[in-house]
Amino acid sequence: MEIDKARSELSVTGPLSAQEVAERLTEYGHNRLPEARRRGPLARLGNQLKNFLIYVLITAAVITALLGHWVDTTVIMAVVVIQTLVGFIQEGKAEQALSAIRHMLAPKAVVVREGGQQKIDAADLVPGDTVVLEPGDRVPADLRLERCHNLKIEEAVLTGESEPVDKTTDVQPADAVLGDQLNMAFSGTMVATGTGRGVVVRTGESTEIGRISGLLQETTTLKTPLLEQIDRFARYLSVIIIVAGIAIFGGGLALSGLPVRELFMAVVGLTVAAIPEGLPAILTITLAIGVRRMATRHAVVRRMPVIETLGAVSVICSDKTGTLTRNEMMVTAAVVAGKRLEIEGEGYEPEGDIRHGSDVVSDSPLLDELARAAALCNDAHLERHEGTIRIAGDPMEGALKVFAQKAGFHPETDGRQWPRTDEVPFDAEYRFMATLNHDHHRHGVVYVKGAPERILEMCASMVTDNGETASLDREEWSNAVSELASEGLRVLALARRPAEASQNTLAVEDVEDGLELLGLVGLLDPPRQEAIQAIQDCHDAGIRVKMITGDHAMTASAIGARLGLQNTAPVITGRELDQLNEEELKQVAGEVDIFARTSPEHKLRLVEALQALHGVVAMTGDGVNDAPALKRADVGIAMGVKGSEAAREAASVVLLDDNFASIAAAVREGRTVYTNLKKGIAFMLPINGGESVSLITALLLGLALPISALQILWVNLVSSVILAMTLAFEPTEPDVMKRPPRPRDESLLAGFVVWRVAFVSLLFLIGIFAAWYWAMYRFDDESVARTLAVNTLVAMEVFYLFAVRYLDSASITLRGVLGTPIVLMAVGAVILLQLLFTYLPLFHQTFASAPLTLGALVFAASAGVIVLVVLELETWLRRRWGKGAGGALSSGSG
Repeated sequence: MEIDKARSELSVTGPLSAQEVAERLTEYGHNRLPEARRRGPLARLGNQLKNFLIYVLITAAVITALLGHWVDTTVIMAVVVIQTLVGFIQEGKAEQALSAIRHMLAPKAVVVREGGQQKIDAADLVPGDTVVLEPGDRVPADLRLERCHNLKIEEAVLTGESEPVDKTTDVQPADAVLGDQLNMAFSGTMVATGTGRGVVVRTGESTEIGRISGLLQETTTLKTPLLEQIDRFARYLSVIIIVAGIAIFGGGLALSGLPVRELFMAVVGLTVAAIPEGLPAILTITLAIGVRRMATRHAVVRRMPVIETLGAVSVICSDKTGTLTRNEMMVTAAVVAGKRLEIEGEGYEPEGDIRHGSDVVSDSPLLDELARAAALCNDAHLERHEGTIRIAGDPMEGALKVFAQKAGFHPETDGRQWPRTDEVPFDAEYRFMATLNHDHHRHGVVYVKGAPERILEMCASMVTDNGETASLDREEWSNAVSELASEGLRVLALARRPAEASQNTLAVEDVEDGLELLGLVGLLDPPRQEAIQAIQDCHDAGIRVKMITGDHAMTASAIGARLGLQNTAPVITGRELDQLNEEELKQVAGEVDIFARTSPEHKLRLVEALQALHGVVAMTGDGVNDAPALKRADVGIAMGVKGSEAAREAASVVLLDDNFASIAAAVREGRTVYTNLKKGIAFMLPINGGESVSLITALLLGLALPISALQILWVNLVSSVILAMTLAFEPTEPDVMKRPPRPRDESLLAGFVVWRVAFVSLLFLIGIFAAWYWAMYRFDDESVARTLAVNTLVAMEVFYLFAVRYLDSASITLRGVLGTPIVLMAVGAVILLQLLFTYLPLFHQTFASAPLTLGALVFAASAGVIVLVVLELETWLRRRWGKGAGGALSSGSG
């Protein structure tokens, strides 16, 4: 749109008066983003109670309270309270993303109004205001530019583009994507160099950053696969328990002959026995340990269940700039005298060889001259801060300074030998920069750098390897430019012209012809070396990696090929995505690995399309433009160092080292957490199963209960939880990153786990009744018999713990017997607690337990040994018949 047309639509011809400003403030409102509605503490607390398993526990607590069994009630409610508080503390931080975006808006703005130029609060800007931009300013609103002088604006926060964008006042196509709207300056972006002036066309929530804020507010956070599985598992288990309880109550009335009150209490005991009260605690502990391990890998997990979701990730959608690449421009190639040179190194560090083929270039007058031109025709400065190098000025010019140092140019000594006398600053109109330099012997030279097609027009000859000049083959050099550009490199040409000792000024006319071409340099924001290996690790683990960037398609394709992405062609642009319906988008999202020139809406649509294909999607990013997709993804991963505050607050994981390689480590940790969690379930459910089946058998046959409801709570919440906790510390298995991702809807109770739960429950049933009848035969005392039954159950738990750690290999080995230190500590703690349970009078009064003889303790221990031996035999038979634990529950390690 023409600037005059823009002003006409805004009904403004010149600086606004105070009255016009007041009227427009009333019409458009202040230049700020609206406050988001926050959920209060009570709403967040209520959200934690939306768990079917919690409902059943509360029901059991109410029933036991009505029956006057206050100890039972207190213990059950303690489980509910602890689980709810842990979730409450972890919940509710992601909504801070909106306030983080608000902080990105400029607090002050320089505006031209009727009274002249003045500095005002950015919140008081209105459409029609004229804003002045200086280097370092944060753009306060969306501006249509009307004056530009060497104006470059860093838009990575909105577009993901790695280098500052040259701005112009020229009219742009009406359908230009955000990154190609060169006559606009967008709210929240930063002025890198130059100056400008523009008219405010959009403020507050109407700006691009305001539109993203609206997207973020509308975006919903999905429930993690683990929470879905736990919820499903809790519903099924609860229904089974309730139906079984009713059936057992009816069967007991018909068969057992017990009084109704006693029978009802027995069914309540059955309910307590069947519910794995310790499961929420084990879930929380396992996730918390995973979070702690992640912290040692430079990743902060903001929502605990997400640590497990990482293990189910099947697709990682990554931003390019700063995540897969370093967000540090680097000269990676040069062409001198027709020869291609490759420049090695990492980022802004000045170490790295320059090679021609396999040979290191060490003595080349032409390369020395190219390096001098790159360093002297340059306004950037390199500053070392806390061990890292930072660029003061244009990142591309900083990259040229680094290249010059690799070629042997020393900025301190060599730079002082050739001080600058005059210069022609870069301007978008003539697309080059030139400097006039003299050494201390008054030898003069003009160095020029700029767009290669413009510099080639200005050159009459080229410099050869030995420093002499030769005729210029423009077609050959144009082909060299095209070749570098086809690799996604930003190409600059450098040239020189001798100057007289007496020349002290420099004008554009002085360099428009007669230059000597020194060579070309190709710049790129290079891939992180560790990201290349991490992507290979992800591919080995069956995880697709997709790059979604606001950068140009050719650059994205070149980086994708260097990173080792699977499908680097075709590259789909945002404009092409706009033409696709939802079904076509799903197909493209599944097949294509690189998407370029994308907007926040495109990123959000791609994440939703991949989720519709039943993928578990992780999205990485660092800009405000990534925030909606980060919030929508199953796992949103933000960069902690170079990322925006908005991205960090919208994400569930923040990488403290901005390193894609940390994501592969996070996936490894997530898979470990899930494996250990399933081991915990396979450990706990047979205990509940054995208790439940023993009670059912006793009720239906009219027998005395071998274990009371309160004793079951003791086992479930003390010994079972302590032992199951050790499984959370199991180390990562060697082949964990060689397995494909598990399906999103995989059941926690897969085939092998169901078999193991049923089989071990039967073993526990036999052990409990064997202990009961042996004690009744020897001592004829129900308290002693129940105490022995409890100790036998706990002994079987201890030995089963060693078996569940190794599902497809022998447990009776030195490594298996010794376990990990945490296992031995837990076993010691359980033995101590059981001795208190058995011999301390306070426990006798609370749990109706009684002291046991040494022979009875040997009986309990023998039952545990028998369980371990039987399970060893079962494992051996499964291995012999070729039926391992498989995908249902991967093999343990210790």
